[in-house]
Amino acid sequence: MAEPVAAAAPTLGQALAWGRERIPALEARLLLAHACGSPVSFLLAYPERSLPEHAWRTFTELVTRRVAGEPVAYLTGTREFYGRSFQVTPDVLIPRPETETLIDVALALADQRPGPLRILDLGTGSGCVAITLALELPQAEVVAVDCSTAALAVARRNAMSLGANIALIESDWFYQLGDEVFDLIVANPPYLAPDDPHLQEGDLRFEPRQALVAEWNGLRELVAITLYAPDFLAQGGWLLLEHGWTQAKEVRGMLLDVGLFDVQTWRDLGNRDRVSGGRKRWMWE
Repeated sequence: MAEPVAAAAPTLGQALAWGRERIPALEARLLLAHACGSPVSFLLAYPERSLPEHAWRTFTELVTRRVAGEPVAYLTGTREFYGRSFQVTPDVLIPRPETETLIDVALALADQRPGPLRILDLGTGSGCVAITLALELPQAEVVAVDCSTAALAVARRNAMSLGANIALIESDWFYQLGDEVFDLIVANPPYLAPDDPHLQEGDLRFEPRQALVAEWNGLRELVAITLYAPDFLAQGGWLLLEHGWTQAKEVRGMLLDVGLFDVQTWRDLGNRDRVSGGRKRWMWE
Protein backbone atom coordinates (compact mmCIF):
# COMPACT_ATOMS: atom_id res chain seq x y z
CA MET A 1 0.00 0.00 0.00
CA ALA A 2 1.33 3.44 -0.93
CA GLU A 3 2.10 5.97 1.76
CA PRO A 4 -0.37 8.84 2.38
CA VAL A 5 0.03 11.72 -0.05
CA ALA A 6 1.60 13.98 2.54
CA ALA A 7 2.50 14.17 6.22
CA ALA A 8 0.23 17.20 6.50
CA ALA A 9 -3.40 17.11 5.42
CA PRO A 10 -3.94 17.12 1.63
CA THR A 11 -6.64 18.77 -0.43
CA LEU A 12 -10.02 17.11 -0.84
CA GLY A 13 -9.07 16.05 -4.36
CA GLN A 14 -5.78 14.52 -3.22
CA ALA A 15 -7.50 12.70 -0.38
CA LEU A 16 -10.08 11.24 -2.76
CA ALA A 17 -7.35 10.12 -5.14
CA TRP A 18 -5.54 8.42 -2.27
CA GLY A 19 -8.74 6.68 -1.20
CA ARG A 20 -9.61 5.54 -4.74
CA GLU A 21 -6.27 3.73 -4.94
CA ARG A 22 -7.39 1.49 -2.09
CA ILE A 23 -11.19 1.15 -2.23
CA PRO A 24 -13.94 1.75 -4.82
CA ALA A 25 -14.48 5.40 -5.72
CA LEU A 26 -18.03 5.56 -4.37
CA GLU A 27 -16.92 4.16 -1.01
CA ALA A 28 -14.01 6.62 -0.88
CA ARG A 29 -16.40 9.52 -1.46
CA LEU A 30 -18.81 8.30 1.23
CA LEU A 31 -16.07 7.81 3.81
CA LEU A 32 -14.43 11.17 3.06
CA ALA A 33 -17.78 12.93 3.29
CA HIS A 34 -18.37 11.25 6.64
CA ALA A 35 -14.90 12.22 7.90
CA CYS A 36 -15.45 15.83 6.83
CA GLY A 37 -19.06 16.09 7.93
CA SER A 38 -19.88 17.44 4.45
CA PRO A 39 -22.04 16.17 1.59
CA VAL A 40 -20.37 14.32 -1.27
CA SER A 41 -21.39 17.15 -3.60
CA PHE A 42 -19.17 19.54 -1.62
CA LEU A 43 -16.14 17.28 -2.05
CA LEU A 44 -16.65 17.11 -5.80
CA ALA A 45 -17.33 20.82 -6.17
CA TYR A 46 -14.25 22.01 -4.23
CA PRO A 47 -11.41 19.51 -4.76
CA GLU A 48 -8.83 22.24 -4.17
CA ARG A 49 -9.98 22.90 -0.59
CA SER A 50 -7.63 21.79 2.16
CA LEU A 51 -8.76 18.89 4.31
CA PRO A 52 -8.55 19.56 8.08
CA GLU A 53 -5.89 17.38 9.70
CA HIS A 54 -8.36 15.68 12.04
CA ALA A 55 -10.58 14.78 9.07
CA TRP A 56 -7.56 13.42 7.17
CA ARG A 57 -6.62 11.22 10.12
CA THR A 58 -10.20 9.99 10.40
CA PHE A 59 -10.41 9.30 6.69
CA THR A 60 -7.19 7.30 6.54
CA GLU A 61 -8.36 5.22 9.51
CA LEU A 62 -11.74 4.56 7.88
CA VAL A 63 -10.14 3.54 4.60
CA THR A 64 -7.77 1.19 6.42
CA ARG A 65 -10.69 -0.44 8.21
CA ARG A 66 -12.63 -0.73 4.96
CA VAL A 67 -9.66 -2.41 3.27
CA ALA A 68 -9.81 -4.93 6.13
CA GLY A 69 -13.44 -5.62 5.20
CA GLU A 70 -15.55 -3.61 7.65
CA PRO A 71 -18.87 -2.60 6.06
CA VAL A 72 -19.19 1.01 4.95
CA ALA A 73 -22.50 1.23 6.80
CA TYR A 74 -20.83 0.39 10.11
CA LEU A 75 -17.99 2.82 9.40
CA THR A 76 -20.34 5.72 8.71
CA GLY A 77 -23.05 4.53 11.10
CA THR A 78 -25.82 4.98 8.51
CA ARG A 79 -27.51 3.22 5.60
CA GLU A 80 -30.29 4.42 3.35
CA PHE A 81 -33.47 2.36 3.21
CA TYR A 82 -36.63 3.28 1.32
CA GLY A 83 -35.35 6.83 0.83
CA ARG A 84 -34.51 7.46 4.49
CA SER A 85 -31.25 7.37 6.41
CA PHE A 86 -31.12 4.84 9.26
CA GLN A 87 -28.52 4.57 11.99
CA VAL A 88 -26.83 1.18 12.10
CA THR A 89 -24.32 -0.44 14.43
CA PRO A 90 -22.75 -3.92 14.55
CA ASP A 91 -25.69 -4.89 16.80
CA VAL A 92 -28.08 -4.89 13.82
CA LEU A 93 -28.23 -6.10 10.25
CA ILE A 94 -27.44 -3.58 7.55
CA PRO A 95 -30.68 -2.73 5.68
CA ARG A 96 -30.62 -4.04 2.12
CA PRO A 97 -32.55 -3.17 -1.05
CA GLU A 98 -34.03 -6.68 -1.18
CA THR A 99 -35.95 -5.99 2.02
CA GLU A 100 -37.70 -3.05 0.35
CA THR A 101 -39.75 -5.74 -1.41
CA LEU A 102 -41.26 -6.56 1.99
CA ILE A 103 -42.30 -2.91 2.33
CA ASP A 104 -43.77 -2.74 -1.17
CA VAL A 105 -45.89 -5.84 -0.64
CA ALA A 106 -47.03 -4.71 2.82
CA LEU A 107 -48.12 -1.31 1.49
CA ALA A 108 -50.02 -2.89 -1.39
CA LEU A 109 -51.89 -5.21 0.98
CA ALA A 110 -52.57 -2.37 3.43
CA ASP A 111 -54.32 -0.46 0.64
CA GLN A 112 -56.76 -3.36 0.29
CA ARG A 113 -57.75 -3.45 3.96
CA PRO A 114 -60.24 -0.85 5.24
CA GLY A 115 -59.83 1.01 8.49
CA PRO A 116 -56.82 1.53 10.77
CA LEU A 117 -54.24 -1.23 10.73
CA ARG A 118 -52.33 -2.94 13.50
CA ILE A 119 -48.93 -4.03 12.21
CA LEU A 120 -46.32 -6.24 13.89
CA ASP A 121 -42.67 -6.33 12.82
CA LEU A 122 -40.84 -9.38 14.18
CA GLY A 123 -37.08 -9.13 14.70
CA THR A 124 -37.02 -5.42 13.97
CA GLY A 125 -33.23 -4.87 14.24
CA SER A 126 -32.54 -1.28 13.19
CA GLY A 127 -36.28 -0.72 12.96
CA CYS A 128 -36.08 0.02 9.24
CA VAL A 129 -39.17 -2.02 8.33
CA ALA A 130 -41.37 -0.96 11.25
CA ILE A 131 -40.41 2.70 11.00
CA THR A 132 -40.88 2.80 7.24
CA LEU A 133 -44.34 1.27 7.54
CA ALA A 134 -45.26 3.69 10.34
CA LEU A 135 -44.20 6.67 8.23
CA GLU A 136 -45.81 5.41 5.04
CA LEU A 137 -49.02 4.45 6.88
CA PRO A 138 -49.41 7.20 9.51
CA GLN A 139 -52.83 5.93 10.64
CA ALA A 140 -51.46 2.47 11.44
CA GLU A 141 -50.46 1.25 14.89
CA VAL A 142 -47.04 -0.39 14.57
CA VAL A 143 -45.46 -2.72 17.12
CA ALA A 144 -41.86 -3.88 16.70
CA VAL A 145 -40.21 -6.66 18.69
CA ASP A 146 -36.67 -7.97 18.99
CA CYS A 147 -34.97 -10.26 21.47
CA SER A 148 -31.85 -8.02 21.48
CA THR A 149 -31.79 -5.09 23.90
CA ALA A 150 -28.97 -3.51 21.88
CA ALA A 151 -30.95 -3.77 18.65
CA LEU A 152 -34.00 -2.19 20.28
CA ALA A 153 -31.83 0.73 21.38
CA VAL A 154 -30.82 1.31 17.75
CA ALA A 155 -34.44 1.06 16.60
CA ARG A 156 -35.51 3.51 19.29
CA ARG A 157 -32.93 6.07 18.16
CA ASN A 158 -34.05 5.69 14.56
CA ALA A 159 -37.71 6.09 15.48
CA MET A 160 -36.94 9.28 17.39
CA SER A 161 -34.73 10.79 14.70
CA LEU A 162 -37.20 10.02 11.91
CA GLY A 163 -40.29 10.97 13.88
CA ALA A 164 -41.97 7.56 13.78
CA ASN A 165 -44.48 6.50 16.42
CA ILE A 166 -43.88 2.81 17.07
CA ALA A 167 -44.08 0.58 20.14
CA LEU A 168 -40.89 -1.37 20.87
CA ILE A 169 -41.03 -4.60 22.89
CA GLU A 170 -38.24 -6.96 23.91
CA SER A 171 -39.55 -10.38 22.97
CA ASP A 172 -38.47 -13.64 21.39
CA TRP A 173 -40.90 -13.54 18.48
CA PHE A 174 -44.46 -13.64 19.91
CA TYR A 175 -43.54 -14.60 23.48
CA GLN A 176 -44.35 -11.27 25.19
CA LEU A 177 -47.38 -10.32 23.07
CA GLY A 178 -50.11 -12.02 25.11
CA ASP A 179 -53.41 -12.19 23.21
CA GLU A 180 -52.81 -9.27 20.85
CA VAL A 181 -53.86 -9.62 17.22
CA PHE A 182 -52.63 -7.80 14.12
CA ASP A 183 -53.86 -7.12 10.61
CA LEU A 184 -50.39 -7.52 9.18
CA ILE A 185 -47.35 -9.37 10.50
CA VAL A 186 -44.02 -8.88 8.72
CA ALA A 187 -40.66 -10.45 9.43
CA ASN A 188 -37.15 -10.63 8.02
CA PRO A 189 -35.88 -13.45 10.23
CA PRO A 190 -32.54 -15.30 10.11
CA TYR A 191 -32.65 -17.63 7.12
CA LEU A 192 -29.06 -18.57 6.25
CA ALA A 193 -27.87 -22.09 6.98
CA PRO A 194 -24.98 -22.33 9.48
CA ASP A 195 -22.67 -23.63 6.73
CA ASP A 196 -23.71 -21.09 4.08
CA PRO A 197 -20.47 -19.99 2.34
CA HIS A 198 -21.76 -16.41 2.03
CA LEU A 199 -21.20 -16.01 5.78
CA GLN A 200 -17.46 -15.89 5.03
CA GLU A 201 -17.84 -13.16 2.41
CA GLY A 202 -18.29 -9.39 2.35
CA ASP A 203 -20.35 -7.53 4.94
CA LEU A 204 -21.88 -10.72 6.36
CA ARG A 205 -18.59 -11.46 8.15
CA PHE A 206 -19.20 -8.47 10.41
CA GLU A 207 -22.96 -8.61 10.93
CA PRO A 208 -24.58 -10.23 14.03
CA ARG A 209 -24.69 -13.96 13.41
CA GLN A 210 -27.85 -14.43 15.47
CA ALA A 211 -29.68 -12.18 13.00
CA LEU A 212 -28.44 -14.16 9.99
CA VAL A 213 -28.24 -17.85 10.81
CA ALA A 214 -30.93 -20.43 11.59
CA GLU A 215 -30.71 -24.17 12.13
CA TRP A 216 -32.54 -26.69 9.95
CA ASN A 217 -30.78 -25.41 6.84
CA GLY A 218 -31.90 -21.85 7.56
CA LEU A 219 -35.58 -22.68 8.11
CA ARG A 220 -35.94 -22.97 11.89
CA GLU A 221 -37.04 -19.38 12.62
CA LEU A 222 -39.29 -19.27 9.55
CA VAL A 223 -40.99 -22.41 10.88
CA ALA A 224 -41.32 -20.96 14.39
CA ILE A 225 -42.92 -17.74 13.16
CA THR A 226 -45.28 -19.51 10.78
CA LEU A 227 -46.49 -21.99 13.41
CA TYR A 228 -47.57 -19.30 15.89
CA ALA A 229 -48.55 -16.46 13.55
CA PRO A 230 -52.17 -17.56 12.95
CA ASP A 231 -52.94 -17.08 16.66
CA PHE A 232 -51.86 -13.44 16.37
CA LEU A 233 -53.51 -12.62 13.05
CA ALA A 234 -56.87 -10.89 12.83
CA GLN A 235 -59.42 -12.33 10.42
CA GLY A 236 -58.25 -11.54 6.91
CA GLY A 237 -54.82 -10.55 8.22
CA TRP A 238 -51.61 -11.28 6.32
CA LEU A 239 -48.30 -12.83 7.31
CA LEU A 240 -45.35 -11.76 5.13
CA LEU A 241 -41.94 -13.40 5.42
CA GLU A 242 -38.68 -12.44 3.76
CA HIS A 243 -36.55 -15.49 2.93
CA GLY A 244 -33.70 -16.74 0.80
CA TRP A 245 -34.40 -16.92 -2.91
CA THR A 246 -34.17 -20.75 -2.90
CA GLN A 247 -36.57 -21.16 0.05
CA ALA A 248 -39.83 -19.92 -1.49
CA LYS A 249 -41.35 -23.33 -2.15
CA GLU A 250 -40.65 -24.53 1.39
CA VAL A 251 -42.01 -21.34 2.95
CA ARG A 252 -45.20 -21.53 0.88
CA GLY A 253 -45.61 -25.10 2.11
CA MET A 254 -45.32 -23.92 5.73
CA LEU A 255 -47.96 -21.23 5.17
CA LEU A 256 -50.36 -23.72 3.63
CA ASP A 257 -49.73 -26.22 6.43
CA VAL A 258 -50.96 -23.74 9.07
CA GLY A 259 -54.13 -23.05 7.09
CA LEU A 260 -53.36 -19.70 5.49
CA PHE A 261 -55.05 -18.71 2.22
CA ASP A 262 -53.95 -16.87 -0.94
CA VAL A 263 -50.39 -18.12 -0.39
CA GLN A 264 -47.96 -16.61 -2.89
CA THR A 265 -44.43 -15.36 -3.45
CA TRP A 266 -43.22 -11.95 -4.61
CA ARG A 267 -39.91 -11.28 -6.38
CA ASP A 268 -37.37 -8.57 -5.58
CA LEU A 269 -35.81 -6.12 -8.04
CA GLY A 270 -33.23 -8.77 -8.92
CA ASN A 271 -36.14 -11.01 -10.06
CA ARG A 272 -35.50 -13.48 -7.25
CA ASP A 273 -38.13 -14.99 -4.97
CA ARG A 274 -37.83 -12.87 -1.82
CA VAL A 275 -41.12 -12.58 0.12
CA SER A 276 -43.84 -15.16 0.67
CA GLY A 277 -47.10 -14.64 2.47
CA GLY A 278 -50.55 -15.91 3.26
CA ARG A 279 -53.84 -14.64 4.62
CA LYS A 280 -55.94 -15.84 7.54
CA ARG A 281 -59.44 -16.69 6.44
CA TRP A 282 -62.43 -14.54 7.30
CA MET A 283 -65.05 -16.17 9.53
CA TRP A 284 -67.50 -16.52 6.63
CA GLU A 285 -65.03 -18.18 4.26
